[in-house]
Amino acid sequence: MISKESLQFLDDLKTNNNRDWFQNNKKRYEIFKKDYHQFIQDFLNLMKPNDAALTLLEVKNCAFRINRDIRFSKDKSPYKTHLGVWMNTNFGNSNGPGYYVHIEKRKSFIAGGLYSPEADELKKIRKEIAFFYDDLEAIVDEKSFKSVYGNLDKNESNSLKNAPKGYEKDHPAIEFLKLKSFVAVYKFDDSELQKEHFIEDACKKLLLLKPFLEFLNRGLETD
Repeated sequence: MISKESLQFLDDLKTNNNRDWFQNNKKRYEIFKKDYHQFIQDFLNLMKPNDAALTLLEVKNCAFRINRDIRFSKDKSPYKTHLGVWMNTNFGNSNGPGYYVHIEKRKSFIAGGLYSPEADELKKIRKEIAFFYDDLEAIVDEKSFKSVYGNLDKNESNSLKNAPKGYEKDHPAIEFLKLKSFVAVYKFDDSELQKEHFIEDACKKLLLLKPFLEFLNRGLETD
């Protein structure tokens, strides 16, 4: 599990998000970074035996830099104040379908899927859905999937108002076809992080997404 000290570092960084404070707390950051990388390794140790698509992943492939890219952002805070773990199931594709863990005070969640695919990738996935929507419906209607994730994320910012070009508005899978990202999310309380078996429990929930990720990859890999 992630230590209380690491969580406190992130909390303090959120209050003091500036270079001077960060430099003065560099030793705390180094301890946090070591803890962060071990946290990733613990996830990989449990996930890899259950999903061969993760075999090539190492800690460095799943970690994020703490520095924010502020070039095009109104928020000029230099550092990220959350912890993220990204396990990509399509190693050759930087934005392939994958599993994600997000640790942030009062905003923690686990998720999986494909976020904001490129236009050609989106076209392939919609084609897969259009022809094999029964497969996708069976995945999201599966009892365990539904009990944890409910459904795919269909908020307004993630869904078109009208049918995408080339599809009829009465297509049986129109609500899936309207999606711009294909993601399932499970949110949890901060107290979950300190439970002895947090990582094991999180991995069990993440692995419920495996058929969903395989469906997305199938679409991407089909000509």
